[in-house]
Amino acid sequence: MTNEHYTFQLSEKVTRQKVTFKNRYGITLSGDLYIPKNVGSQLLPALAISGPFGAVKEQSSGLYANQMAERGFIALAFDPSYTGESSGEPRNVASPDISTEDFSAAVDFLGIQKTVDRNKIGIIGICGWAGFALNATAIDKRVKAVATTSMYDMTRVMSKGYNDVVTLEERTKTLEQLGEQRWKDAESGTPAYQAPYNKLSGGEAQFLVEYHDYYMTPRGYHERSVNSGNAWTMTTPLSFMNMPILTYIKEISPRPMLLIAGENAHSRYFSETAYNNASEPKELMIIPNAVHVDLYDKLDKIPFDKLETFFKSNLK
Repeated sequence: MTNEHYTFQLSEKVTRQKVTFKNRYGITLSGDLYIPKNVGSQLLPALAISGPFGAVKEQSSGLYANQMAERGFIALAFDPSYTGESSGEPRNVASPDISTEDFSAAVDFLGIQKTVDRNKIGIIGICGWAGFALNATAIDKRVKAVATTSMYDMTRVMSKGYNDVVTLEERTKTLEQLGEQRWKDAESGTPAYQAPYNKLSGGEAQFLVEYHDYYMTPRGYHERSVNSGNAWTMTTPLSFMNMPILTYIKEISPRPMLLIAGENAHSRYFSETAYNNASEPKELMIIPNAVHVDLYDKLDKIPFDKLETFFKSNLK
């Protein structure tokens, strides 16, 4: 029996069913499909939702799906490849390409549901999955609108560090260490893992304290979440280091983009850069007094009414 723990309450107006679907690489993805009750026979607009980076569908993405289903959308929250209940070995490894593909696989699945209008499919990406959401939308013209919250560009932060402070010398040293780690992993036959995530020892930056307060407390803890005291493989950063995912962000246009970020989020600059680099139509919405993790689960901070209006007016 799998652990059925969710970090939020299922709406009385919504049903949730477990589903699986395959991506282009043959990995079986596990998702929860949230469907509004009493919908009748009309075809509904649909949303594919994932994130944050290292989270599972029982956390933030499921909360978003639950809220959007209340508002009349069929919403699919899914576990990325190699994480949660999705397949893929070894566990807890990430790839910018496969993570982008996972969104398109979710669109595949939604588009063949008899209750979905396949011409009205959008994407919501949260945190690190916001960057993949933009990348997927750029390449997948079936996606008619995209929204992100607390966006991270994972390829940028892994290759350049926070606020792009990593020097070429530091980057070179990191890549040398990752190369050495590959030989160690090859010798042992299994990948080594990073230190457990979000365990505090004191003196951490405020945003790390905030991550801990979400992932390691009853508020957001889930045993399958990479961020709830588990970890990525040590070599996970490799493919992120030279594969910028937002190269083609201008090609999202003429489809609309909504970027939502907290005023006080350490990650705010990722959304601002994406906004500046994108073509119209685009909108950047800054949430007053909000930090990064507030947009994971704070119902008084996440602008669900705005998300509803955005998708209802653009999925048509």
